[in-house]
Amino acid sequence: MQKLLLLGDEAIAQAGIDAGMSGIYAYPGTPSTEITEYVQSSREAKEIGIRSNWSANEKTAMESALGMSYAGKRAMVCMKHVGLNVAADGFINASITGTNGGLLVVAADDPSMHSSQNEQDSRFYGKFSMIPILEPNNQQEAYDMVHYGFDLSEKMKVPVLLRITTRLAHSRSGVFPKQKKEQNGLKLPEDLRQFVLLPVIARKQYKRLLSHQPEFVRLSENSDFNKYFDGEDKSTGIIACGIAYNYLLENYEGKNIPYPVLKIGQYPSPLKDVERIYDECEQILILEDGYPILEELIKGLLNKGKRIRGRLDGSLPRDGELNPNLVGKALGRKFESRHAAPDFLRPRPPKLCKGCSHNDSFLALNEALSEYSRGRVFSDIGCYTLSALEPLEAINSCVDMGASITMAIGAAEAGLVPAIAAIGDSTFTHSGITGLLDAVNNNSPITVLILDNSTVGMTGGQKSSALGRIEQICKGIGVEEEHIKVLKPLPKQHDENVSVIKQELNYNGVSVIIPRRECIQTLNKRMRAKHKAKVADIR
Repeated sequence: MQKLLLLGDEAIAQAGIDAGMSGIYAYPGTPSTEITEYVQSSREAKEIGIRSNWSANEKTAMESALGMSYAGKRAMVCMKHVGLNVAADGFINASITGTNGGLLVVAADDPSMHSSQNEQDSRFYGKFSMIPILEPNNQQEAYDMVHYGFDLSEKMKVPVLLRITTRLAHSRSGVFPKQKKEQNGLKLPEDLRQFVLLPVIARKQYKRLLSHQPEFVRLSENSDFNKYFDGEDKSTGIIACGIAYNYLLENYEGKNIPYPVLKIGQYPSPLKDVERIYDECEQILILEDGYPILEELIKGLLNKGKRIRGRLDGSLPRDGELNPNLVGKALGRKFESRHAAPDFLRPRPPKLCKGCSHNDSFLALNEALSEYSRGRVFSDIGCYTLSALEPLEAINSCVDMGASITMAIGAAEAGLVPAIAAIGDSTFTHSGITGLLDAVNNNSPITVLILDNSTVGMTGGQKSSALGRIEQICKGIGVEEEHIKVLKPLPKQHDENVSVIKQELNYNGVSVIIPRRECIQTLNKRMRAKHKAKVADIR
């Protein structure tokens, strides 16, 4: 097989295609977006009919993938770590329903919060759900783990969680592909009540999940993804999880590590190897690119007096992603001090693109609110979150997807009137619709700005689920038609837009304002593609 140069995300996507996957479900979120985009752009995936459209949110993606598994086919569902919060209801219960066709849940975590609100570690969700977890240390393992994960899911009849981090998702390496598999045929569960979680059935299914736990440990202890490397120097034993193993290798020329090393890529943790390295070594250093999950476990299970080092005792930073230098320092290796970067090389704060419609929307909102006290604008997750920074300084919150509308409801009910919610078109259909329904049912005195740039701008311009539907959705929910206003956020429309916003701020009920203008980046891409096609026709 020809070696391929792939991002970690692309390796996972290609592996899904090669492993007989019939569908991939996802909502775009960095660092997981490129997995689905790779399948969408794959000619091979199109030829064999792999379903790859974007879902409205991670919950709908998770449940759709579970439905495909129910029908006996292999499905993958992809999301970033905070997306797993949205999908958690279906994800956790899927461990109890079990699977039919293989079901692989890919969670891309973001240590150091390069593009996220927190650093949560998805291994917690896997442990909480009591299902197998896979964590690759490089792109080849990511590819191999997809094949293995689908097989494991079908063998044990449970979902399998594949956890990656930003650095692996967005770095490239050579990958040797495997022999391609045919897609599964349509095949319903042998027990047609398997997925019916009535309490009497759920209790039975839960006992089945519990009975699998010893087998999950046995599989982990015999897994090729977990390896014990002996070393002569027993003063320290090193446990390296996932990509942290690569950071360890980078500290030793020729990969000659003098200490015993336990590399972990499959969970539950291989207890025999963990106990062996603990018993053989004077102290343990645990390398995890994420939360100190294994460190806490070992301190709890094997706290016999030996020193356990890692993120909890300060040997490694408690926050942020790992890197070879941090690992080297924890091992006592010396590094030459480096001069600080000159001022002109230091990072600049992010800002909205030149010509962005959000800029004109928030300029109008700021002027309309000038007669009120500050601190009234609840926002959401999207490009427009940058309006919190200078020079706009227009918003006062960004918590999670959809929270702008519901936080505005609570603030208004506390007496902060008018209260304003600013939410993007894609975020609105992701998780804002139910909040707007609450507002209508409560007749909350809030003004909702649905910033419609006709795309999922923050993650690369994917198609928005709200495209062409926002007014109809708002009417269907019950917003009064005379209080649904569509604006054109342009400098020449500024005075008119300010006037409309002021009018709706004075309305004692739910109003929706839709500033609508296509994302400047998406427009540029579309115009370039159009020009390229025109040139090709001329030639």
